[in-house]
Amino acid sequence: MNASRSIASLLGEATRFLFFTGKGGVGKTSLACAVAIALADAGKRVLLVSTDPASNLDEVLGVLLANSPTPVPKVARLLALNINPEEAAQAYREKIIGPLRGQLPPAALASMEEQLSGACTTEIAAFDEFSRLLGDEAATAEFDHVIFDTAPTGHTLRLLMLPKAWTGFFAASTTGTSCLGPLAGLDRQRGVYESAIAALADGQRTIVVLVSRAQKAALREARRTRDELAAIGVANQRLILNGLYRATDRSDSVALALEQRGDAALAEYQEFLTSLPVHEVVLRPHNLLGVEALRALVTDAELTASATAREQNTFERAGLIESGELIELLAAPGHGVVMTMGKGGVGKTTVAAAIAVELARRGHRVHLSTTDPAAHVVEALNGEVPGLTVSRIDPAVETAAYVEEVLAAQGAGLDPDSRALLEEDLRSPCTEEIAVFRAFACTVAQGGESFVVLDTAPTGHTLLLLDATEAYHRELGRQARDTIPEEVRELLPRLRDPEFTRVLVVTLAEATPVHEAATLQEDLRRAGIEPFAWVINQSFAESGTTDPLLVRRGANELPYLREVTGQLARRTALLRWSEREPVGPDALTDLFHEPQPA
Repeated sequence: MNASRSIASLLGEATRFLFFTGKGGVGKTSLACAVAIALADAGKRVLLVSTDPASNLDEVLGVLLANSPTPVPKVARLLALNINPEEAAQAYREKIIGPLRGQLPPAALASMEEQLSGACTTEIAAFDEFSRLLGDEAATAEFDHVIFDTAPTGHTLRLLMLPKAWTGFFAASTTGTSCLGPLAGLDRQRGVYESAIAALADGQRTIVVLVSRAQKAALREARRTRDELAAIGVANQRLILNGLYRATDRSDSVALALEQRGDAALAEYQEFLTSLPVHEVVLRPHNLLGVEALRALVTDAELTASATAREQNTFERAGLIESGELIELLAAPGHGVVMTMGKGGVGKTTVAAAIAVELARRGHRVHLSTTDPAAHVVEALNGEVPGLTVSRIDPAVETAAYVEEVLAAQGAGLDPDSRALLEEDLRSPCTEEIAVFRAFACTVAQGGESFVVLDTAPTGHTLLLLDATEAYHRELGRQARDTIPEEVRELLPRLRDPEFTRVLVVTLAEATPVHEAATLQEDLRRAGIEPFAWVINQSFAESGTTDPLLVRRGANELPYLREVTGQLARRTALLRWSEREPVGPDALTDLFHEPQPA
């Protein structure tokens, strides 16, 4: 690994634009906020922007944010904003349709509004705001630095690659319309989009900060991100290794296992770590909430200890069920769908894989699949289990199959001009979303005869998938021009049927994951879907550790354990931090069979 430096050394190298990106749960938001505060404290005028659909900037900074810059209390010269995708989509629709009011019949305007109600419009609208901040110098002229706290890696890459994708779509389109509505509205933004591309690729103006932990999955994501960003011309990158840990109590098996696991991950990715500048941040015992905790992250100051003794790691266990009991409840119907949901980085993939292994070992036929663009289920399973099959809903594969099917069914009898129009329609970026959505619906349908365990994407993407049902009905009807597949028609009823679908909300016993999970639960309930249980993963309070830092981390979990069991969940299973890395069938089984301490 290159000679590492503290995060403070990044401040003197800061360009006008800084992006913080990485796998969900690695600490992007905390680090972006800490750097923003440090730059503002150094006299710089700073704008901090979240482009994450599941942003938690408000909670971390302790201020209610909107989609316009808001001053951050206790930090002079720092303003922050959230790019809210839904609000951006509404503003975007009005920008397109507003000038036409009074000029077109109401029916035509209603048709345009419906056409602009899909997922593509939401994404391009959010990107429209992002590009304005990055590509329009006047929009951020009052700031010395603009820091983007971006979404988990898959979404971020999609966001960063969109300029080229949409520019290509403009060039290929000949009709002037798309699933996004009139292209003239987009084409007016071409100059801003091209400026955004130029700013991203200009190392004098932009640094991309890859954030990772000393974990194999996080480092794998960071390496993939480095490569894919370099391929689109974004070369000025550096890495922050967050949460580095050295055991204090050398007799504590939990502490030693955590240290050794981190060392093994760093050793495996040594070649990657020598390829770019590295900054290090050590593991902290406290939650990184509030301005003072964020300042301490850069200055290495120590906050007052909230707990120093193991006996403080106690809480009322009412409301908890044993992890093995959860498996028994899930297995009882003999078939159906089990879905894991939650913030990125909380262990949804691990929990999904462990449940799939347990169900298969009880003699059930089980299919484990994922809608997550990162798709780590195969790595988590890392072996074969009788009765268990594994798949991934791959966007490229599903899109190619969908396009071929539509052209075969609808294009065979068309004249050349009509077929060209259909082919153009299928080049729309919406086509990928439709194809993935249909594959998701078909996978859910398999739960009628066997178990389907779905490792879903981070919260924002998952809700987009679920909430978009009616929009996709319309889009499928527009493109396929035939009856909607039964699997799609039955998707929402199946998801709403508690006898068919069991939703598990997965979280860590920390503020941001718990509160994002609570928001997810509210959104699910609005869609008529009631979560079956919560799973609190990787608990140090439950691990039996004696290491002082880990004991303090466990003590800091207690308020969130009480909040989940006492206020949020119908039933809760608590999984301890496991000394054995949960990779492979046997290690995954440990999660539901390891003895729990008294």
